[in-house]
Amino acid sequence: METEFLLPIIADGEDKSSSLMNCIRNKYRHIRKWAKRTHTNCFRIYDRDIPYIPLAIDFYDGRFCVQYFSKGESEDPSPLIEEEVSHALKGLFNALPNSIYWKTRIRRERLQQYEKEDDSQEFFTVLEYGVKFRINLLDYLDTGLFLDHRETRHLVASQCKDKRVLNLFAYTCSFSVHAAAHGSAFTKSVDMSNTYTEWGKENFLLNRLPLANNPIVRADCLKFLEEEKAKYDIIIIDPPTISRSKKMDQIFDVQIDYIYLIAKALDLLTPGGTIFFSTNSRKFVFDQTQFPTASIQEISHKTLPLDFHDPKIHRCWKVYPS
Repeated sequence: METEFLLPIIADGEDKSSSLMNCIRNKYRHIRKWAKRTHTNCFRIYDRDIPYIPLAIDFYDGRFCVQYFSKGESEDPSPLIEEEVSHALKGLFNALPNSIYWKTRIRRERLQQYEKEDDSQEFFTVLEYGVKFRINLLDYLDTGLFLDHRETRHLVASQCKDKRVLNLFAYTCSFSVHAAAHGSAFTKSVDMSNTYTEWGKENFLLNRLPLANNPIVRADCLKFLEEEKAKYDIIIIDPPTISRSKKMDQIFDVQIDYIYLIAKALDLLTPGGTIFFSTNSRKFVFDQTQFPTASIQEISHKTLPLDFHDPKIHRCWKVYPS
């Protein structure tokens, strides 16, 4: 069954008393025009625009994921903030309480990991540039699709036609699915999580893309690079900042391990190939002198979506042999 593409229209309305409602109303109207044109029904409609309301609100095809950024270890949003959000979303979108999903992001210790939050198995489908993805707003802190990388995926996919693509730290394989939907000759996605590799398979099948031509490998990306011999035209590296999975022999730290990742990836490139490397680490420093035989170009400004205000939400580079 094809995913129905509908974007609600919000009326101007009488209620101008809520700053949050006014902010969301103005932003949504602007984004809706773009979303309708690009066949996208998942995007950010509020991005901490008002200092005393430290939230991000993401629209997922009529559902709303509200992320509260806590300054403490267990601080939850105040009842007043919860009431204002509910009032705004009901007034603008006629949103029912069961369509609003709250998540709290707390400042964690450097090596503390996010745990599974629920086991609802409540999945639904959204569209991003016409490509389908399975979303889950209950079971995990993240939803299955990092919205801040939407333009990165679109940019990379536009260069993938007839190319061989390797996607490292693939999560739910969104980069690979976009590449395959844009006519890549072959993709290989690598991630250590059984949950996410299975989720990635579902995303390929959802778009009627054959798994035979788009294999998904469950492996530690560092070990995978030690053993891989195949060559690729495009390699995507979007690692976590820190990871201490029990399946790994060592703690992964992007500031340390990016050198190994990129060096090994350069060895796997075909002539004229390109690496796309990204990180959401705000303290990351890219030492280009570590790669004397490569050309490196930061393209972060090209990958920032119109619905995200923070220019440091992620950073992205193109790396290719000189």
